[in-house]
Amino acid sequence: MRTYGRVTDTMGNKTWVEVTTDAQGFNDMVYVTTLAQTLKLNLGDSPFYADYGIPAHPSIVQQVIPDFYVARTQQQFAARFASLQIARVSGDPPTYNLTITTHQGVRLNASVPIPT
Repeated sequence: MRTYGRVTDTMGNKTWVEVTTDAQGFNDMVYVTTLAQTLKLNLGDSPFYADYGIPAHPSIVQQVIPDFYVARTQQQFAARFASLQIARVSGDPPTYNLTITTHQGVRLNASVPIPT
């Protein structure tokens, strides 16, 4: 399995990086990358999954933080990890902390700002 994630270097240059199944056959990093990309995706933008993404811009216009859609995304990806927790951090733009425990027992922490 493979997916692509966009990485920004220290100079601000953005490149796409391929993420594949590891040597032991685990897809955890593929799903971590896909989860981060899904949280940055607008609802309906995916050509493959119409229910993936966050309606960030309409949420900001309506002054409603997109917690419902983030919770739905958490439910969509929870089965792919041993543990997945997504919690909102105060700030503008809305930022969510991801706490993931992979099937190998590795604990990952990341912050994903929702683009507006």
